[in-house]
Amino acid sequence: MSTTQQVVIIGGGLAGAKTAEALREQGHTGTITLVAAEPHLPYECPPLSKGYLAGSDPFDDAVVHPAEWYSEHDVTLRQGVRATAVDAGAHTVTVDDGTTLPYDKLVLATGSEVRRLPLEGADAANVHYLRTVDDADAIRATFGEGKHLVVIGGGWIGLEVAATARTAGTTVTVLEGGTLPLLRVLGERVAQVFAGLHTSHGVDLRTGAHVTGITTDQGRATGVQLEGGETIPTDAIVIGIGVTPNVALAEAAGLAIDSGVLVDGSLRSSDPDVYAVGDIANHLHPVLGHRIRVEHWATAMHQPVAAAASLLGGDNEYRDLPYFFTDQYDLGCEYLGHAGADDRVVVRGDLDAREFVAFWLDEGSRILAAMNVNIWDVLEEIGPLISAGKPVDPARLADPSVAYSEL
Repeated sequence: MSTTQQVVIIGGGLAGAKTAEALREQGHTGTITLVAAEPHLPYECPPLSKGYLAGSDPFDDAVVHPAEWYSEHDVTLRQGVRATAVDAGAHTVTVDDGTTLPYDKLVLATGSEVRRLPLEGADAANVHYLRTVDDADAIRATFGEGKHLVVIGGGWIGLEVAATARTAGTTVTVLEGGTLPLLRVLGERVAQVFAGLHTSHGVDLRTGAHVTGITTDQGRATGVQLEGGETIPTDAIVIGIGVTPNVALAEAAGLAIDSGVLVDGSLRSSDPDVYAVGDIANHLHPVLGHRIRVEHWATAMHQPVAAAASLLGGDNEYRDLPYFFTDQYDLGCEYLGHAGADDRVVVRGDLDAREFVAFWLDEGSRILAAMNVNIWDVLEEIGPLISAGKPVDPARLADPSVAYSEL
């Protein structure tokens, strides 16, 4: 492809901003227009449930590029406007301010949207979801001594919010429908570590909890009703029950959709002039050998490099293993790879002390994923074991005296 063609990027988050950056770094000299629905500069999302939510990290630390970067790199940043339609045949994007943007190549980085709780009262003024910096500001205002926060959902976002709120002195109740938080991600053995972590810090963790309603008074939530008749009084509610990929534009444009935008190893969609990166990309992963859609920071950070190279005519595949991290109280961890909750778990270290590396193995004793908890600088050694796809001896894997290079 000519490096002088017009590129439009839809999505003003990390993935969109990094795509613009990658295009310029790889020599694209044509126009780049970035359409961003939020009025803020593109920013990273992890701080919204961590340092920024706690009030310890300023918003500027989360911003991908300062305002002057866009002008210095000749990137047209359209803030506070939404793309409303993509005409793949005409190669145009319609924006809600009435303008039409022509493109030669289009990159979709539209991210995800939160799942809404379909209950009366869930739209009350003090019921919050965490997706944007404005959401984080509103949630932080609910923290403090003498305040009670109910978190509905025991996934990563729910637990990070709970930890941050509890650290700020807030009384916190977490309602999780399963038997353990994170059970469907980590399996019972490792999920129990996170359950114990939160209860040891004073969180009222209710598992097997099924929410049936939200009581309100003058437009504000006052309590959460549970199956069985109990109502938990509260000052505010945070709902974290997952997200869905924002694929409406892609679907209307006629792209192949299945739990996201279907893309090949190079992030190219069913339309050769349209690429997808970040949360919406259902990627045919060349290392894992199957499709995967990852809603985490590392994907939005690194996929754009491969997408830009492919868009500019290279033969690039995105080969990075899925990665995420979390910080809750005094626990920090990283997760690399992709496994299911039912896969076999092998632990190296001490679960009770919360200092260990957990490995998920398939039936052939190949490592699918690993999580290091309060143990650092090991992923560079573990990553090649996952990528190699070769069987390991589980007993040696669990033995701290055996170097990873010897496995």
